[in-house]
Amino acid sequence: MSNFIPKVDNNSSVPKFLQLVRSFEDAVKSKLLNVGELLPSVNELCKECDLSRDTVFKAYTELKNRKLIESVPNKGYYVASTTQNVFLFLDTFKAYKEVLYGAFRSALPNSYNVDVHFHHYNTRVFEDIVLNAIGKYSHYIIMNFDDKKVKETVSKIDPSKLLCIDWIINVPDKCSYLGQDFGDPVFENLVLIKDKLKKYKKLVFIYPEFTNHPTQTITAFEKFCADHGFDYKIIYHVKDIEVIKGELYFTVSDRVMAKILDFAHELNYSTGSDIGIISYNETPTKKYIKDGITVISTDFDKIGTKMADFILSGQKIREFIPTKMIIRNSL
Repeated sequence: MSNFIPKVDNNSSVPKFLQLVRSFEDAVKSKLLNVGELLPSVNELCKECDLSRDTVFKAYTELKNRKLIESVPNKGYYVASTTQNVFLFLDTFKAYKEVLYGAFRSALPNSYNVDVHFHHYNTRVFEDIVLNAIGKYSHYIIMNFDDKKVKETVSKIDPSKLLCIDWIINVPDKCSYLGQDFGDPVFENLVLIKDKLKKYKKLVFIYPEFTNHPTQTITAFEKFCADHGFDYKIIYHVKDIEVIKGELYFTVSDRVMAKILDFAHELNYSTGSDIGIISYNETPTKKYIKDGITVISTDFDKIGTKMADFILSGQKIREFIPTKMIIRNSL
């Protein structure tokens, strides 16, 4: 049996059971505890750390849920693994998701494995993958989407282990979330740059048929144009795109942004003077494309870091990350 005894600080704001969990995690990581090693019994920990049975049992249950320990009837608790597995379920893989994932992975200790899956807004795929994953991971981080079956599916996950991210829709009442608002911040950021937009004779929002971007952004765009007297147009099909001198194009698709730039190149139009472009979601390359593409975006680095905080702290989180306009030469 191991001689390791965890430390518990009675003055800490961190719950005692979670202090035990972290202490055992650190001991495994630093090899003070090794796979197969017998852990102190519940009674021993109660005595050594002056804790209640409920507190110790809750800590051991959490460690079992995280697959770090296992119990053998009549023998006790053993170290089962030196790693924890995290389930990360994204919609699609795009450049800004790579930023989010990079920040998330960098903020997690090496003792955590992250299994990444993609649902591509397919309800059956979403349901099958989530149901197959239940009970196999210490934490579940999921990008939901607008389908009535989504909430029913994710509600089967222990809410204390579930974090819904990005589009906060179909989120169970008791789980954590970390998202962005696709409506009001768009309106507010457009108001901040309305004087720069006045040089364009028309503002064109392109919402292509293949996008799943929340429609709240269209509503915010229309409200801004109506409230501030801008002529505007909404295009829903890529085939209807026509790049005209003196217009500004607001797009939620990088594929569409590239198409607009292709048109501009063929017509010898300069971005920021002949035409304007605002793109949704920052990526590492947009600051360099055509001397800079103006974007409206949340901070995906911050979302990734806070995702890791949720796992490491064990604390519930319900927060929206601000959306900001980054002005570059395309405006």
